[in-house]
Amino acid sequence: MKNLIVLFQKEWRENTRNFKILWIPLVFIFFGLSEPLTSYYLPQILEAVGNLPEDAVFSLPEFTAAQVIMATMGQYQFFGMLVLVLGFAGTISRERKNGTGTLIYVRPISYLSYFLSKWKVIGTIALVSVWLGLLTTWYYTELLFGKVDTADFFAFAGTYSVWILFVVTIVVAMSAWLPTGAAATVSLLLVLLVQIVDSLLGAYWTISPWKLAIYATQWLTGSPDATNFWWSIVVTLIAIVGLVVFGVWMSKRNASKTKI
Repeated sequence: MKNLIVLFQKEWRENTRNFKILWIPLVFIFFGLSEPLTSYYLPQILEAVGNLPEDAVFSLPEFTAAQVIMATMGQYQFFGMLVLVLGFAGTISRERKNGTGTLIYVRPISYLSYFLSKWKVIGTIALVSVWLGLLTTWYYTELLFGKVDTADFFAFAGTYSVWILFVVTIVVAMSAWLPTGAAATVSLLLVLLVQIVDSLLGAYWTISPWKLAIYATQWLTGSPDATNFWWSIVVTLIAIVGLVVFGVWMSKRNASKTKI
């Protein structure tokens, strides 16, 4: 436990020095702020930059508060995932490449503590960033579009947080396994490409970690099917544990590849 705390503090200082604890939350806050503002002022924006004829008449659908929050999540599902993957794909692999991992591997520190310290720091940064962004969009959505039930919002955000932890675990595990470029590529394929496959063929299954984002949005418009929802949560948690075990194993296996 002591080693884990020391490694956690080391990782936190490193992410402080490279400003990831600052710019990653700012990215999520930006999208959380821009989506409700853009949706609300879209007619004025189109009128100002659209170069439309004076007699042109166009109508835009009226967005509901739930739709605006779901649109923000849609931004996170692409741009947010890119930020998390590209920002943290080198968290372990880069230390192997530049030799800094040697300073850790020669000490009597377990690979479990080493992996978990990185997973906890990255998970903390990711969850805080997502929550700050979602709270921002919730505030401005209620200000501009109407009320969103508090319980529904927190059920939505809590469900989406499990998905974020799953993504973080994929990224850290891939970094333990592969070089930085390959880790980023495989992580993006698992996070983004499988989402696309699920959207196209997902009607054939209802229990999957990649369903969590969909089930999260259903809290804003009603509630997801309880059986499918809870089984997806269970499967996701099992997958997270499996990825952690895999990541610890690969950290140990690839320790010999560390540059000296």
